[in-house]
Amino acid sequence: MLKNDLILRTLAGLATERPPVWMMRQAGRYLPEYRKLREKYSFFERVQTPALAAEITLQPIDQLGVDAAILFSDILVVLQAMGLEVQLLENTGPVLPDPVRSEADAKRVYVPDVEDALSYVFDAIRLTKQELNGLVPLIGFAGAPWTLLCYMVDGKGSKTFDLTKSFCYCQPELAHRLLQRLTDTSINYLLQQVKAGADVVQLFDSWGGLLGPEDFEIFSMQYMRKIIEALKGEVPVILFAKGAWHSLASMAATGVSCIGVDWCIRPGMAREMAGSQVVLQGNFDPARLLTPKPELKKQITRMLNAFGPGKHIANLGHGILQNVPVDHAKLFVDTVKNHVYQNSFEKSSL
Repeated sequence: MLKNDLILRTLAGLATERPPVWMMRQAGRYLPEYRKLREKYSFFERVQTPALAAEITLQPIDQLGVDAAILFSDILVVLQAMGLEVQLLENTGPVLPDPVRSEADAKRVYVPDVEDALSYVFDAIRLTKQELNGLVPLIGFAGAPWTLLCYMVDGKGSKTFDLTKSFCYCQPELAHRLLQRLTDTSINYLLQQVKAGADVVQLFDSWGGLLGPEDFEIFSMQYMRKIIEALKGEVPVILFAKGAWHSLASMAATGVSCIGVDWCIRPGMAREMAGSQVVLQGNFDPARLLTPKPELKKQITRMLNAFGPGKHIANLGHGILQNVPVDHAKLFVDTVKNHVYQNSFEKSSL
């Protein structure tokens, strides 16, 4: 029995006493306790050791009082399971030494038995659920096929992922074959997360905003739609496609429980485009958490009033930055918890 089911009630479309609050990447580098573990263990040691992953997942629950835990892991574990080497270098980011750019390269990529290849993730979920003891729900996650393809082809992070885009335009048949393999693997992976105990799952399309509306449908949305369909009736699904505001209506049409939005769209416009039925999540600019506290509280309050009561999960518009002071992150959570909405006239003027 969950002691705090606020996010689940919100995702079910029920009226709640206040919006739930959590933060993307809330288990991570801004926490001093996490940095101590980083000094002792490599990134993938932390991810692949269930006890460490569970400990890191729980850290923000204890310190910030958020309404949900999100499993400490990484979207690129899926690529490792599919036969690719992934290195994650501190202060550099992910590197794939042998990216996939040809038919010959694609032969190395396969749909794995996720229950075996990613067993450490499911063990971490089970252990985390045991340690949470019903305190808050646990969110599992996966990267969207398009975002995973970006790393698979470019072989590292990029601001534009031009190599991946040109790969899709010049070798579309191969691109779609790989996207389907990523989709099949992601479906199996997320279903196993649910089986292990995840209460909610979030699908991250971090690089969806690099595609125009038509290409977003062709190379991203159609595959995310398959994943969402496969999870219907299992758990609520949150879809976060950063920067892809142009496709909010098509995201809502999937029947997804919640759509995450970033800070580059006004809440009112996001609501107008997504419709009245879906829950919206977001959309505070992570860099705003560096603002002096009095102004920070004003900005958080402004965001909450702009979304208004109901069908909103308070969150950042992307992951929390590593240099955010913990007390500023705590202020974000506390401000949401203590918020009293302004009247409708004042909200509509924001």
